[in-house]
Amino acid sequence: MTFCLGITVKEGIIAIADTRITAGNEVYSNKKISIHEINQHSLFIMTAGLRSVRDKAVTYFNQAIEDEEESYDYMFQAATSFGTKLKQVAAEDRETLEKEGYAFNLHAIVGGQMPKDAEHKLFLIFPEGNWIEINDGLKYQIIGNSNYGKPLLNRNLTHETSLKEALKMGFLSFDATQVSANDVDYPIDVVVYEKGSFKAKEIRLYKEDMEAISDDWNEALRQSLARIDEGWMKDLISPSK
Repeated sequence: MTFCLGITVKEGIIAIADTRITAGNEVYSNKKISIHEINQHSLFIMTAGLRSVRDKAVTYFNQAIEDEEESYDYMFQAATSFGTKLKQVAAEDRETLEKEGYAFNLHAIVGGQMPKDAEHKLFLIFPEGNWIEINDGLKYQIIGNSNYGKPLLNRNLTHETSLKEALKMGFLSFDATQVSANDVDYPIDVVVYEKGSFKAKEIRLYKEDMEAISDDWNEALRQSLARIDEGWMKDLISPSK
């Protein structure tokens, strides 16, 4: 499993990916997000699924940019291009992988802004290579372990949410997943894209970097729980002495 979250709001895009890789009995860390510079514009690709499929599809995508000098006027063209590379990998490797018992299951989130885009764009790409846009109606997408990180986002995230608040919510979504699932863990890679900047910024955060934030959130939850009115439970639980 994995945790990859893409959020789009009015001011830009947030992407957060954990780095835990599980292969059989082996557990190790590796990047699941990459930034690609195309004619002074940047986009990111974040993936969940078979590592071999991810690496091959990203390599083909990079080759198209570097060797074939492929460029994109719009982000949907970049998303379509990566989907095409994913189809190519499927044609080459799907049969062999499935014979060995591996599902061809790579999902990707691609985001950024190209020269003719009026604003930033975020896309979810499926293993078949087709895509949907994550827009102000959807607001976010989690690929991988999505069981624990959705409630906070569903209750609070809107298109008008500031980029800073979206980043806070994104981290707390990861935090809820990390404390509840043993297949998601630090360090995390965080990418922020600000609308109109044409430049994605990336940072890696470790548990010790965010431990105080996690502890503060736990305490805030405890205090909120204590403030909830208890009148509705008077017929169920005896008053405290």
